[in-house]
Amino acid sequence: MSKLKSLKGPASAGRHPPNRPPKGPLGWWEGRSPILTTDGIILKNRKILLVKRQIPPFINYWVIPGGHVDYGERVEEALKREMKEELGVSVKIKKLIGVYSDPKRDPRYHTVSAVYLCQPIRQAQGGKICLDREASEFKYFSLKNLPKKIGFDHRKIINDFKKQLKIK
Repeated sequence: MSKLKSLKGPASAGRHPPNRPPKGPLGWWEGRSPILTTDGIILKNRKILLVKRQIPPFINYWVIPGGHVDYGERVEEALKREMKEELGVSVKIKKLIGVYSDPKRDPRYHTVSAVYLCQPIRQAQGGKICLDREASEFKYFSLKNLPKKIGFDHRKIINDFKKQLKIK
């Protein structure tokens, strides 16, 4: 007999499945949910752009640029905003690379990231990268020679991307 079926009396009234918050008045589950993020892969001469974080978590680790999706914002618009904020460049989204949802991908909380391949758009300043406060430097790395310290689950994302490109 399941744990829920074994509950008797008023204590079981309105119970919900284990490990799930209670159902709200409109029928969906209310409470804690994963936080939506987005990351953008930029390639130049078959090298990937990574930024070195200078804020927690993963201080001094290399990561794919990206960030949080604001409430009411489309994921694609969030990616364009984050790339503009973090790198100072506008981008065109080429394609969705994948969605990453491992609850342990970010040590702060559960995030889900939509990862896109993007291309910088030429601008008046020549599309030059201008970092914000979150990163101390940027570098294009060969997909075959990545840095040892890569934050979050970004090594997995890069390896999955390499498989799509058929690079070993």
